[in-house]
Amino acid sequence: MTRVKRGIIARKRRQKILNMNKGFRGAASVLFRTANQRYMKSLRSAYENRHNKKRNFRKLWISRLNSAVRLNGLNYSQFVYMLKKSGIILNRKILSQLSICDPQIFHELYSYIASKNLI
Repeated sequence: MTRVKRGIIARKRRQKILNMNKGFRGAASVLFRTANQRYMKSLRSAYENRHNKKRNFRKLWISRLNSAVRLNGLNYSQFVYMLKKSGIILNRKILSQLSICDPQIFHELYSYIASKNLI
């Protein structure tokens, strides 16, 4: 059986990882083993942070809604309960944008909900 040297293929594989790690600090951009570990960890972190981003935006929308609703004398949980009870289906992102960009319409929405639920 002939000997397989893997010179070009192995070098290409290693070089691919090292090229992905340009801009990393220290050995993570120079040494293959360290670079490979940092690359795998960066992929895991990217996956986690894509999901954390959704969580953080939802928290932001809820806090914006809470502050807008408190100006009218309610808190966030009561407001969402009344929205569901009234049959209004708007997500938190849209409600948050309404409260910032068009407070007049948000106040009208609040008045409509208040009249339906008899606060």
